Amino acid sequence: MDYLQILILAVIQGLAELLPVSSSAHVITAEKLMNLDPTTPEMTLLLVMLHTGTMFSTIVYFWSAWKRSYFSSMDAFKTNAVWIIAATALTGIVGYGLMTVIKHVFMSHQPDFEIEHLFGNARLVAAALAAAGVLIILSSRIRENPHGGLSLGRAALIGAVQGLCLPFRGFSRSGATISAGLIAGVARRRAEEFSFALAVVLTPAVIVREAWRVHKAQAAMTTEQASAFLHLYTPGLVGMAMSFVAGLLALRWLSRWLEGDRWHLFGGYCLVASLAVLWVG
Repeated sequence: MDYLQILILAVIQGLAELLPVSSSAHVITAEKLMNLDPTTPEMTLLLVMLHTGTMFSTIVYFWSAWKRSYFSSMDAFKTNAVWIIAATALTGIVGYGLMTVIKHVFMSHQPDFEIEHLFGNARLVAAALAAAGVLIILSSRIRENPHGGLSLGRAALIGAVQGLCLPFRGFSRSGATISAGLIAGVARRRAEEFSFALAVVLTPAVIVREAWRVHKAQAAMTTEQASAFLHLYTPGLVGMAMSFVAGLLALRWLSRWLEGDRWHLFGGYCLVASLAVLWVG
């Protein structure tokens, strides 16, 4: 990969990771157009670095709001911590439960199968992207309760829906979790803040998992392959910085459309994008 390819992927990742349009679907499609294999350890390493950039942009963007909502008092902190822990636990149960079912029931004849092997399946990515689009459009039809807050049950529902996103690239995490919050009656701004609070909690675990996969692949490389692999770190850091900037822009865009009653437009985009993924795939 050259710097131009990495910068293109960084911008796509930074924008699409935080907009409700599925970064995976867009990054995988871009990789195919540039004749890159999304299942290789090199691409996994790059995505780990780009995910890190978008995670930091989320923290910077929402920090002031989180201080007011989550750290205003000890009681507020405890209550929100319980909701986040409950939602994250449901994410793990649903997400890794689905991964286990897929691996042992549907892919039992492939002992070396990993869930990442599905990432190159254009039909699966397109179907997940279309499903996210339908969910976003449905949630946009719900009349907002501007005073709608979270509860343990609503947080658990959002976490369970987030778990559905783990094995299915194309099923936008932010789109699914914000939509679940809206359907459950949570105010738009509150649903957005909680969705990205969950992302900051979940992303380090995903990064560690992907980094471990990279480490195992690197251990099996020849000296020549490992040397080429290490050359990705410097351009990867440049990509991380670019994904950080793109992430900040994406979050401003998302907030304006979500709170300006244009949330459904993201859903329409997902439906159109699903057709494009099928065509490219």
